[in-house]
Amino acid sequence: MAEGKSTVVIRRVKKVQGGGHHGGAWKVAFADFVTAMMAFFLVLWLMAATTKEQRAAISEYFRNPSPLSGKSPAPSPGMNGPGGASTSMIKLGGTADMAKGQKDEMGRKRDNAADTNEDSRARDKKRLEALMQDLKEAIDKSQALEPFKDQLLLDLTPDGLRIQIVDKQNRPMFDMGRDQLKPYTVAILRELSSFINQVPNHISITGHTDTTAYSSDTGYTNWELSADRANAARRALVGGGMDDAKVTRVVGLSSSVLFDKTDPQNPINRRISIVVMTQDAEQAALAGAGQG
Repeated sequence: MAEGKSTVVIRRVKKVQGGGHHGGAWKVAFADFVTAMMAFFLVLWLMAATTKEQRAAISEYFRNPSPLSGKSPAPSPGMNGPGGASTSMIKLGGTADMAKGQKDEMGRKRDNAADTNEDSRARDKKRLEALMQDLKEAIDKSQALEPFKDQLLLDLTPDGLRIQIVDKQNRPMFDMGRDQLKPYTVAILRELSSFINQVPNHISITGHTDTTAYSSDTGYTNWELSADRANAARRALVGGGMDDAKVTRVVGLSSSVLFDKTDPQNPINRRISIVVMTQDAEQAALAGAGQG
């Protein structure tokens, strides 16, 4: 073999053409395009499906998605449904806070309501004080009331102006053990009815007895007697011209609330109590009767 003869080496290189049918770059570009179009149409949909307030809330959410409290920012009032529930397409979480303007408005309304209630109570008090003064003057001057001034007791209570007609030893309001009014008791009640009509307040009428047991084989007790006497007083007031619609409550308490606790059989414990009620007392009475 001859020395110096060279060996020829042939290298074949396979060329790969990019961008052909089997290339992947176009897929990345197409995915970017589809994503951009999806975002674009999402924006268009949101603009068409939301109000200005909702868009402001969504914008705020994306500007501040992770507040320190760990709760999402409160949506605007426009995104709140009944009871403060969010109507947003994005679940913001947390309790929807009321806008400052709404809070201020509600605060003003509460203050106005409180002022109105205070004004109403003040008017009630002045009205009842004036009625009490008129009654005192009438008792001193009226031929029907003056002879019984020691049996007519007036005082202002938290529930209103209380007018009590009490028994005396020799001058009872009712026949013994009956609900029949004495003629002079009827005259007193009819005289009072005109004064009660002067004010818009409603009244309650309560009958009381002493502790003397009612003797009856029919089960009729001082409870029934006191209630019947209170209703007899109501009829006399209406007969004197008082509007029957002014009566809110008629009850009998037997001897459960004594005027003279030291002497349960004192005649003064037998009495009729008429309360010209304040508005608060009237509402409480109606609420207690299941009408509040």
